[in-house]
Amino acid sequence: MDMGRYGRDASYRSTWRVSSGNLCYDKETFSTTDTHPTERHCAEEGIATETGAGTTASRLSMADLRLAQLYNMRTNAEMITNLDPFGPPLIADIDTGYGGPLMVAKSIQQYIQAGVAGFHIEDQIQNKQCGHLAGKKVVSLDKYLTRVRAAKQTKDRLRSDIVLIARTDALQQHGYDECIRRLKAARDIGADVGLLEGFTSKEMARQAVQDLAPWPLLLNMVENGAGPVITTKEAKEMGFRIMIFSFASLAPAYLGIKAALERLKNEGVTGIPEGLGPKKLFEVCGLMDSMRIDTEAGGNGFTNGV
Repeated sequence: MDMGRYGRDASYRSTWRVSSGNLCYDKETFSTTDTHPTERHCAEEGIATETGAGTTASRLSMADLRLAQLYNMRTNAEMITNLDPFGPPLIADIDTGYGGPLMVAKSIQQYIQAGVAGFHIEDQIQNKQCGHLAGKKVVSLDKYLTRVRAAKQTKDRLRSDIVLIARTDALQQHGYDECIRRLKAARDIGADVGLLEGFTSKEMARQAVQDLAPWPLLLNMVENGAGPVITTKEAKEMGFRIMIFSFASLAPAYLGIKAALERLKNEGVTGIPEGLGPKKLFEVCGLMDSMRIDTEAGGNGFTNGV
């Protein structure tokens, strides 16, 4: 059933559909929306991703070392999806599922109810870290599949079309062949999409698409991360079906804020461009929509404008 701009499921709001093994989605490239108020700007551009690293940095001001838990991730995802109820599909990081099968099931249920369109669940140990740091460790294949299976069963039990993305971080510890083995096993028990984290070369990325075809793969592009920079054009030519940029808004926000504060310290002003005052910033944050809702309902909160 297609409803609205991005397509909706009759039972649980989602923005993708998976049928007969084919993933249907509306945008070829997604980018992160982990810092405020860039979530709304990214939503306007039709792109939305929630990462563990971005949520940990923007909400906790800490490194991505499993400090963000289910509550942090779910509330951040819910905030993003509620910016626009008819907005773009949100891909959300669910890390390891935050525990055993029961906790994985609880996590998936909360993501579904939050309006998340797709999530990636990984095979790192519970004491995990960012996928682009050295020293990662992963659980056994059997334990990993238990997580994927719990996610799939929850999705089916709730009759949700949320997209299950199976992610492996096994490359550092076990090599490429083990990554492919794990992703094939996850695919065989019902994962909709695969994600091999931390490609070390473009050739490896291309080979993974071929080795797992026609199953769709997601490419997580982290510029200055563990692997080479792959452009959207290159990713499409390689055959990746989805691409996310996990620091697309986080890094520029950090640089911009740092520069403004340094100027304030040294010159006594932040140097904000002319015209970018409170009203303009609030417009970015949905001011006009809020005024319209009030006016159409017969309210008088903005009779004299703003």
